[in-house]
Amino acid sequence: MPQPGLRPGARHSPGPRKLRGMSSAIPLNVGIARSAGGVKTEADGGKRVLLAEPRGYCAGVDRAVETVEKALEKHGAPIYVRKEIVHNRHVVETLRERGVVFVDDTDEVPHGAVVVFSAHGVSPAVHEAAAARDLHTIDATCPLVTKVHQEAKRFARDDFDILLIGHEGHEEVEGTAGEAPDHVQLVDGPDAVDRVTVRDESKVIWLSQTTLSVDETMETVQRLRERFPSLQDPPSDDICYATQNRQVAVKAMAPECDLVIVVGSRNSSNSVRLVEVALGAGARAAHLVDYAREVDPAWLEGVRTVGITSGASVPDILVRGVLDMLAEYGFGEVQPVTTANETLVFALPRELRTARR
Repeated sequence: MPQPGLRPGARHSPGPRKLRGMSSAIPLNVGIARSAGGVKTEADGGKRVLLAEPRGYCAGVDRAVETVEKALEKHGAPIYVRKEIVHNRHVVETLRERGVVFVDDTDEVPHGAVVVFSAHGVSPAVHEAAAARDLHTIDATCPLVTKVHQEAKRFARDDFDILLIGHEGHEEVEGTAGEAPDHVQLVDGPDAVDRVTVRDESKVIWLSQTTLSVDETMETVQRLRERFPSLQDPPSDDICYATQNRQVAVKAMAPECDLVIVVGSRNSSNSVRLVEVALGAGARAAHLVDYAREVDPAWLEGVRTVGITSGASVPDILVRGVLDMLAEYGFGEVQPVTTANETLVFALPRELRTARR
């Protein structure tokens, strides 16, 4: 069993950490069946919170944040990061206070400096631009994103048309498409399917951004297959295990919830999807917040059951803040809804590998 206060799969840290994992346990009054098959509640007349498990940091985010922390320890400030290391305001602001400089592109990094590539991945062109400036690069790309990059390169070599399901402008999509720009065509949701054109309907495969809604992705795939019956599936599931797990947990608790609060930033695709999933699964209302102070007390009027979850780039200290705020309004009973246990841990980039904390 994982130690209290640590997300499953995390290694114990002897001291509090602001960004990685949970620094203290969230006390839970377990009055709910822990079953992926649905939520069973005890009869009571009080207010309660259903707390989704798993939630918060995934293995790729944990790796990316620790990569920046280790780079700061090894090289000292400033450390440069291309784009946001992960899509979370609190994480970015905290790292900025420690001496991290976030830039939009490598041409903003001083010649020869250290630059970390974010968890979302970059295209080969970005690597080439960094090399041209003699930058010391540390790649924090999530290994699951790297897998999609490898798939894109493989099928481009075999001259497939690659239909990449994802959101236009998202950094992960830009990085994946950049691996094979002459073969990749972006499909931004089911409504974009009618605009797709291919050279040979017998050589078409779909790939996806890792942080999408599973249901919407499958709807897009179904529409694509209606147009292209020979459409091939990826060799393995592209949507991140953590994205799927968090959506499953929300689906399990949403039918019981008058309100679901998702802790996460608005530029976090997987966090935005959790709001959509909650509403689609039966929650009466759902809102996305970065911090407890953004919760509008008016949302709580007439509410008996509040569901809480968080995106895959959210440290649990932010969830604890929401729980403390809700307790002030009478939502003191916290019941877990557990649908999976996550144990995956990714190794740090090779140049930073020492004993992990």
